[in-house]
Amino acid sequence: MFEPSTLPLDQVSGIGSAFALFFALLIGHSLADFPLQGDFLSHGKNRRLDPPKLADGKAPATTWIYLMTAHALIHAGFVWFISGYLIFALVEFVLHWLIDIAKCDGKTSFALDQWLHILTKAIYVVILWLGVM
Repeated sequence: MFEPSTLPLDQVSGIGSAFALFFALLIGHSLADFPLQGDFLSHGKNRRLDPPKLADGKAPATTWIYLMTAHALIHAGFVWFISGYLIFALVEFVLHWLIDIAKCDGKTSFALDQWLHILTKAIYVVILWLGVM
């Protein structure tokens, strides 16, 4: 059984704990989107670019699907670990995948992509703060 974060965030009842959760989620996002993504995932998840060479020298056209999925799973893992909620991790996985597809397809800018990711974290915090979950 997965144990939620040891941070005192299981009940986001005050503005201080809500801010702490939001800040922790932003830190997780920053780690997952920048140092843990790297050039391999950053370029490889984009279906508009040539796939990166793999260890065997081959690069199937569908490589981007695996790399986008891996990137979204890293984000989902951070959300799950920090919040302790599997449902948020599942939502994060789907939304991160879709938001990044839109960016890779040129439908959004880098800045809008980042703001949409930040907004999703804010929504998780508001849901907990309002006691919906």
